[in-house]
Amino acid sequence: MPPFPKPSFDYAYHVGAQISALRAYRDTKPGRAIPAKNPNRLLVASWNIANLGVQERREGDYRVLAEMISWFDLVAVQEVNDDLSGLRGIMAQLAPMPGGGAWRALFSDEAGNNERLAYLYDASKVSLREKVGEIAIPPAEHRHIRVDADSPEFRGFDRNPYLAAFVCGNFDFVIVNVHVFFGSDAAPGDIARRRNETYAVGRWADLRRQSDYAYSPEVIVVGDFNMPQAEWGDPIYAALVARGLYIPPHSTGVGGTNLKGDKHYDQIAFFPGPTADRNTQVGVFDFDGALFAYLWETRPDDFATYMRYYISDHRLLWAEFDVG
Repeated sequence: MPPFPKPSFDYAYHVGAQISALRAYRDTKPGRAIPAKNPNRLLVASWNIANLGVQERREGDYRVLAEMISWFDLVAVQEVNDDLSGLRGIMAQLAPMPGGGAWRALFSDEAGNNERLAYLYDASKVSLREKVGEIAIPPAEHRHIRVDADSPEFRGFDRNPYLAAFVCGNFDFVIVNVHVFFGSDAAPGDIARRRNETYAVGRWADLRRQSDYAYSPEVIVVGDFNMPQAEWGDPIYAALVARGLYIPPHSTGVGGTNLKGDKHYDQIAFFPGPTADRNTQVGVFDFDGALFAYLWETRPDDFATYMRYYISDHRLLWAEFDVG
């Protein structure tokens, strides 16, 4: 899990001012609104927080990260390192917030790239159920993980998707946190492996929701699929929706989930039917449009370097569900 290069320059920011800027951006910038918390609504987010636990974030950085996480009820986090200091840093900043003592963390063991997958949730709003685990495809079923006749043999996940069952209001559901293999966009074998992992997630979700023994037929799949474009013609998109998963249109017009806004790596997906009927909004929050404005104005070439090291190179993706 190699870190991004640490910025070689100093830039001291006022944490309170940055949090105020985030809130103002969320509340007043067209297309950036995130609904306020509501007893009859569930706010779910997915966020790849770059190399969390590896990059040397400071207390103020954790306060900024925790501020955005606190806007939601349940947050799936990717790129949590085996070293849990980054996750602990966020949790320490969530605790003093109003209702912050109710925040809980749940995380997997480390796997490929020394990464864990985690859930942060507000236990005053969302309750953890009995089912927690990882998706592992038995070797006897590997032959079924084929997007098409040219697909290479599936050999398992680099990082097993991490699932947990929760209940919020009248909504019982299983959520699956995913970070598929990336490799290189220039290597056909790596792209094929990414397609296989993505298809395997969709196949698992489809089979489980139809099983007589399913813990819950309502399945939400979230995370970093390393998907260049969420549209037909993109091989990762095709693999994700091949078994019926639906990617809802965004309520915002922000664009992609990377800092450049041209890639749709991160996704929230579910099946048509009851879960889709509950979904009211989906959006991307481009915090990079609000944070560190002075740095952007004075050193634009250094802005992305600073942002991806101390905050992240992925924007935050969210969805709202009716649970009343």
